[in-house]
Amino acid sequence: MDIFGEFTLLLVIACGVGLIGMLLRQPLIVAFIVAGILVGPSAFDLVSHHQPIELLASVGITVLLFVVGLKLDLALIRHLGPVALATGLGQLAFTIVFGFLLGLAMGLDMLTAVYVAVALTFSSTIIIVKLLADKREIDSLHGRIAMGFLIVQDIAVVIAMMALGSGGAGSTDLGWFMIIAEIALKLVIAAILVAVAMRYILPTALRHIAKSQELLLLFAIAWGTLLAASGEYFGFSKEVGAFLAGFSLASTQYREAIGARLASLRDFLLLFFFIELGAKLDLSTLGDALLPASLFSLFVLLGNPLIVMAIMGYMGYRKRTSFMAGLTVAQISEFSIIFVAMGISLGHIPEQALGLVTLVGLVTIAMSTYMILYSRQLYDFCEPYLGVFQRRNPHREQEDTHETESSGRCAVIVFGAGRYGERYARTVAEQGLRVVAVDFDPQVTRRIEHPLIAMRYGDAADHDFIESLPLASAKAVVCTIPDIDTQLMLISSLQQADFSGQVIITAHQPGTRAELERAGVTDIVVPLYDAAEHAAAKLLHKLGEGAV
Repeated sequence: MDIFGEFTLLLVIACGVGLIGMLLRQPLIVAFIVAGILVGPSAFDLVSHHQPIELLASVGITVLLFVVGLKLDLALIRHLGPVALATGLGQLAFTIVFGFLLGLAMGLDMLTAVYVAVALTFSSTIIIVKLLADKREIDSLHGRIAMGFLIVQDIAVVIAMMALGSGGAGSTDLGWFMIIAEIALKLVIAAILVAVAMRYILPTALRHIAKSQELLLLFAIAWGTLLAASGEYFGFSKEVGAFLAGFSLASTQYREAIGARLASLRDFLLLFFFIELGAKLDLSTLGDALLPASLFSLFVLLGNPLIVMAIMGYMGYRKRTSFMAGLTVAQISEFSIIFVAMGISLGHIPEQALGLVTLVGLVTIAMSTYMILYSRQLYDFCEPYLGVFQRRNPHREQEDTHETESSGRCAVIVFGAGRYGERYARTVAEQGLRVVAVDFDPQVTRRIEHPLIAMRYGDAADHDFIESLPLASAKAVVCTIPDIDTQLMLISSLQQADFSGQVIITAHQPGTRAELERAGVTDIVVPLYDAAEHAAAKLLHKLGEGAV
């Protein structure tokens, strides 16, 4: 088969396996690795032209790290402050130390145990962001905290790759002190060059380039590959160069536009990395890795979330927030596989380590996907046993709640303080009624200020939080949150609390009215239809009765 036919067959198989993975609600990364196994020598051996796939895979990794650098928002880390750094660094230290000891206990040599332990520390930013976005939790407090310590992890993996690059360049005989000094010097030089480009070159160039969206995308790819190639030439890995290229554009106003246009290209090119990875897997070596991979997977699925919960609980966060954030580190990352692959290419560790880490990745990514998708149900099951992870006074989380009215009484409670909910709350408050407005985005709770509106940070799906609200004095509860599952959980909590006031729910999605009616809600608002009817009524009033 010629190269074009082979390429076409590869895409068709990847698409088919990806569809099956999507139906099973699994990340496409898992499906693509499975597709690679199917086309590789371990199964049907359909790939003979490896070089084009390797080239596309290499470009895919470059674009991936470019996008990570592009999303490095220092303001986010600064806002979250101690919790992002403490949780990120604490989880890294815990996983490396205990993962290393576990590796030694299972018979790995010291260097392989170090590599595997470091690989276990990295969680998949891409998978977590996708899952949180699908659940509309990316702006929640636990979502923001997760993004903070994931950025810490991303920085750590870049430093680890830089250390590998230095070691691979012949610097290992200088000792660890000289390696660290060399890395620090390279970082300073790279930072100066990037700062000069950010200050004097990129702003002017981008003003002209951004006039064409196609040229902007081409420039981003060219800039990323240029710095990737330069990084490899000057002793860095190309991954580090790509990361610095993305970081150099992270503070520009074009960051979101570039990131949005690169997302699909990144996902397409990464397909070939994971297919190549699966095609190179020797399944005969995985049999020996089953036991250690099972133990490492259990360690990642349980140990990583527990240490995050312990650190966040100690720092003053509620057990629910700690639990939800902890679930996001219950898997290893595509960076873990890249990291181990780099170690093998440098001759530091045997090829069997790649099979071990890949198997851990397959297990933990699949399991953690379900853990995050069903996090609320999982929390309800585990909640009675989580008291040890919460202080008697969770002071830090309470600081994220900005209340503008100290009285415990109110007339209306509004859940969801977005555009629709905020306007609803302000309209009620303008009639002289006290309102408690609830949202799980800390920035929203700080933004709204009104003498009769008391802002509360909280989650409508949290039973304990619902019971802490002044339901006894409230005459009505209004929910403007679009997620039907959250709405149903809120209705159940209100029923359990014997709330006797009026319950008003907005139906944002087609078909949700029937589900709400089955749950016992009789007052349902459909914002789109109501707005259309109101606009039509105003038009008819102006035209006169009976006007056409």
